[in-house]
Amino acid sequence: MMMQQLKTHNIRGSITMDAPLTRYNTWGLKGRAECLYQPQDLDDLSVFLKQLEAATPVTYIGLGSNLLVRDGGVAGVVIVTHACLKNIESRAAAKVYVQAGVACAKLAKYTSNKGLAGIEFMAGIPGTVGGALAMNAGAFGGQTWDHVDYVDVINRQGDVYSRQVEEYQFAYRQVSVFEDEYFVGAHFTLNANTEQANTVSIKELLARRAQSQPIGKKNCGSVFKNPANGYAAELIEQCGLKGYRIGGASISEKHANFINNDADASAADIEALMEYVQQIVLEKFSIQLEPEVRTIGERKAS
Repeated sequence: MMMQQLKTHNIRGSITMDAPLTRYNTWGLKGRAECLYQPQDLDDLSVFLKQLEAATPVTYIGLGSNLLVRDGGVAGVVIVTHACLKNIESRAAAKVYVQAGVACAKLAKYTSNKGLAGIEFMAGIPGTVGGALAMNAGAFGGQTWDHVDYVDVINRQGDVYSRQVEEYQFAYRQVSVFEDEYFVGAHFTLNANTEQANTVSIKELLARRAQSQPIGKKNCGSVFKNPANGYAAELIEQCGLKGYRIGGASISEKHANFINNDADASAADIEALMEYVQQIVLEKFSIQLEPEVRTIGERKAS
């Protein structure tokens, strides 16, 4: 896809060709997007998609947590939603509408200030609502879809419409999404509570997170899903892998299910470390750890 082939009629958002994605992923990886598009709003996104050639690959990212951007770059268009799909609205009693680019922590604070309970756990999720919907993100026993009434989606052709919760199937950190659709908003029904109780709950959750996780380091959050009847971090720690390093990537000494980019790591370093962890855990416990991380792009040619 060349710049002259990209139609930009009536597009109000920004378009950058051959754009570095370092700012758009929490690992700080340096893979590039063939084209980076930041919509002005949902209408702008719809207009853009309606003009985009059907064969052009599209990849959506929010805050870039839980995301590994490979060193060889991402073909097609990478669409960043965090700065544009940012509306939150209180609807009827205990109902809230939120767009997909809103940070989960911001939504948790908003609902707490409104005296609504149920999604305090989102204060501990470092991504956007769109990403949380796509993977049924959770923390401290709560899951994103537990309080969703219905969602708004956009398809590859730029059409926006709603889907009911019953149209999806859920599992731990997994949602049966429809092909070529992306979540652009969600409608939540929450529980009435006191603002003070909510604030205390959020503070407690954030304190627990700060105590147990390497906050402030370059990482993506949890790397592997917890296996049935166990915790990935415990298995990795029992293998003696805390602090183990490949290149610029190391397993956190504070939480074994985190991989830090603490020495200018490449995506290849991180992938190699993930694969090594899987190999050692499989050999010791006969358990195959499944990545929670979403990988985009191509490996760099050797």
